[in-house]
Amino acid sequence: MTTRTRRAALSVAGVAVAALALSACAPPTGPGGEEIDCTDYEAYGEPGGAVEVYATIQGVEADQLVESWAAYEFCTGTEIQYTGTQEFETQINVRVQGGDAPDLAIIPQPGLLQRVVGSGSVVAAPAEVESNVDEYWSESWKEYGTVDGTFYAAPLMASVKGYIWYSPNQFEELGVEVPTTWDELMTLTETLAEGNTDTYRPWCVGFGSGDATGWPGTDWIEDLVLRQSGPEAYDAWVAGELPFSSPEVTAAFDSAGEILRSADYVNGGYGGVESINSTTFNDGGLTILEDQCSLHHQASFYEAQWPEGTDVSENGDVWAFLTPPVNADDPASVTGGGEFVAAFNDEEATASLQAFLSSAEWANIRVGLGGVISANQGLDPANAGSEIGRQSIEILQGSDTVFRFDGSDLMPAAVGSASFFTELVNWIGGKDTAQTLSDIDATWP
Repeated sequence: MTTRTRRAALSVAGVAVAALALSACAPPTGPGGEEIDCTDYEAYGEPGGAVEVYATIQGVEADQLVESWAAYEFCTGTEIQYTGTQEFETQINVRVQGGDAPDLAIIPQPGLLQRVVGSGSVVAAPAEVESNVDEYWSESWKEYGTVDGTFYAAPLMASVKGYIWYSPNQFEELGVEVPTTWDELMTLTETLAEGNTDTYRPWCVGFGSGDATGWPGTDWIEDLVLRQSGPEAYDAWVAGELPFSSPEVTAAFDSAGEILRSADYVNGGYGGVESINSTTFNDGGLTILEDQCSLHHQASFYEAQWPEGTDVSENGDVWAFLTPPVNADDPASVTGGGEFVAAFNDEEATASLQAFLSSAEWANIRVGLGGVISANQGLDPANAGSEIGRQSIEILQGSDTVFRFDGSDLMPAAVGSASFFTELVNWIGGKDTAQTLSDIDATWP
């Protein structure tokens, strides 16, 4: 399909966002109103033309994404047309199979990247992109963008999972401290449970997420497999070499179950254990602000769920600590998510934009606009728009940090975004652990 026809096929939402990009025809300015120096963009050439970027990103994040490349557009003469859709996972396959692939796609999962690469439509990343990734990203992040030994897609944005949100003010009033080990976390949970009332329990949890209900539970299990059994066992598990019914994964379910399936520990403000599946992940932690719970397990991106005016800081209304390790002297272990930029052609404009998006320069611009973080080693944490963002970047950049990508995103879709989700819902509903794990194993391709 020609570029002209492809433009006409943009969704209404995509056209609206793409229209914002046309503002790049006027000289853009920096965050402080300063003029853009195009010498900063000379390395990307002046390819001109149009490039379509296709992704899941919508709303304010989409507006910020468009803003992040406005100066690049002006200086390179390239028109970037952005299309965002909630149906990305389905529609990217439809477009590829129909010969209407976008120029670039921001793919939210390594597993999905592998499937799209398997279509034969994705081209290997150009040398400039690979050079940026070698300089600014860890080896593991590069591996997530590599399929069968060929490097295809540079990482883009990231998130840190495994945070436990709490109220510093409440902790101070109760005379309790942030735990440094899993045993200390369980002791803290027991201590907090002594204050149980009809509406208060130590933990508040929400697994609800429409068709994806259950995914927050996968984060609990992934955190515990990594911390209790180590990165080697974690890698073997997500690769299908270590079954769900193994002692390592069983232990993670048992540990999570001590909290998630205990009527004494959940679900303050929402009901008992049975309310976990019906409480949305968006609402899950909000009862902390009502003193109906004290602890909520969710990723760094949960910061956006707190109501406007909430002081998210170490001494504020809410703050967060990482799910603690088994032993206090264990290295920091974190799970997280991220996105990858894949190209469907090797045209000059496509390669130029792909290189820009893999650069430290773009990472600093985008993070400076707020709302997101990146694991790019060239990113200055000071550019993050919040304290939790700065902390998350420092964790990702830490030389001793053991980072592993979200396991369900790496597993085959039949497991990672299907049976793992649904069986966790059944498990919360009272299904036997051994049977739950056996039933997930049976779905592995």
